[in-house]
Amino acid sequence: MVIQGKTPIFRKILTFAPLILLFISVMNEFDLNYLNYKYFSFNFPFILIFYWSLKRSQSLGYGYIFIAGLFNDVVIGFPMGVSGLTYLLICGFAAYLRNITLRTNLLNEWLFFLFTILVATAMNYLMLISFFSIELNYYELIGNILFTFIFYYIFAFIFDVYQKIVFRGKTDD
Repeated sequence: MVIQGKTPIFRKILTFAPLILLFISVMNEFDLNYLNYKYFSFNFPFILIFYWSLKRSQSLGYGYIFIAGLFNDVVIGFPMGVSGLTYLLICGFAAYLRNITLRTNLLNEWLFFLFTILVATAMNYLMLISFFSIELNYYELIGNILFTFIFYYIFAFIFDVYQKIVFRGKTDD
């Protein structure tokens, strides 16, 4: 079941969907605080950047990822460049995993994603605490890491289906 767009514009929009989704997600600052779940939040840009940097590195360019990080800094109120550097760190981990493995399976990349978000979040908040003296709620941080890790498995399955439909299953592997 491959989507055959009648116009090349439709096909082009579908191929740029991960990039469009990245910019929408960093500008929207998706949050579920209105549901009154105190510690429930997840970092969708981390999931998106790791998956697409691992599977189709040409879908998201490093420059676009850094610019998305700058937009995220403006929306959240972080100092400029902190999120961009964190996003590029995630890209680096995904590139490393892509280069050391012939074929990844979902369980291995899921566990490597946990290690990646632990390092990226630690570096992000280490910069925020040491250079900018920003106070953090560690329970919210742990909840964010946990839910981001859990939701990666779900979104990876959804992105795999999307990739099979739009890109005919072609990856960088």
